[in-house]
Amino acid sequence: MSDALRPERAHSRGLSIPLSVPRRIVCDLVHFAHQIPSVPVQRVMDVSRLAALREERFARIGWCTLFTKAYALVAQEMPELRRAYVGLPWARLYQHPHSIASVAVERLHQGESGVFFAYLPRPEEMPLLELEAALRRHKQAPVADVFGFVLGFYRLPRPVRRFLWWYLLNVRGSRKAEFLGTFGVSVYSSLGAESLHPLSPLTTTLNYGVIGPDGRVPVRIIYDHRAMDGGTVARALGRLEEVLNDAIHREFAALAESAVTTSDAA
Repeated sequence: MSDALRPERAHSRGLSIPLSVPRRIVCDLVHFAHQIPSVPVQRVMDVSRLAALREERFARIGWCTLFTKAYALVAQEMPELRRAYVGLPWARLYQHPHSIASVAVERLHQGESGVFFAYLPRPEEMPLLELEAALRRHKQAPVADVFGFVLGFYRLPRPVRRFLWWYLLNVRGSRKAEFLGTFGVSVYSSLGAESLHPLSPLTTTLNYGVIGPDGRVPVRIIYDHRAMDGGTVARALGRLEEVLNDAIHREFAALAESAVTTSDAA
């Protein structure tokens, strides 16, 4: 019997699998993220009041929505969080006029789970329900409907993609913000796990862990040290906790009260 017909030989050979779109996305992202001197800063926050409100009265708003809007509100106050290092034709910082959140979402594409990014302009101005609806659309609508541009981009040859990535990151600050976002949000605490240092080509990436029974949660900002220093990030984390427990809690409580009133009226 020839080797080609021997079952044990056929099973012992591996497979050469072309890179799918989700894998190409991550490969390009990691390639450029490795060039950024990123540093994580962590603060343990008390979000017990928000947690109680979600559990008891109004769980239709996800934690990702709450944290994304809160961080955008902080970035509205702290322009450093809307800046990006741009190296060419001379080294400088570019400051975008408003935030654009880049939120990582897991989607199934052609039978494979992969990470795509929902780009949400001006999240600081969006009501919580509107922001939640936008995120849910990116998580639930057909991939081709919400990520059609990405699917088209990743049909390009790798040298072309890498050049465009390089150009956005190093030459045009405004284009970088428009196409990649001003800050990232990357979490999978809903799966009971957390990343300690997610890689990203953006100036800051927000990341939080599993919210404990006491309402305490570790929250991290991974930042580009070329654009800012750790003290700025530490203050941003402190302000983020204040915004979560003040502005976000007030808006969330008003939604919960409205939902209860509507339910009682019905």
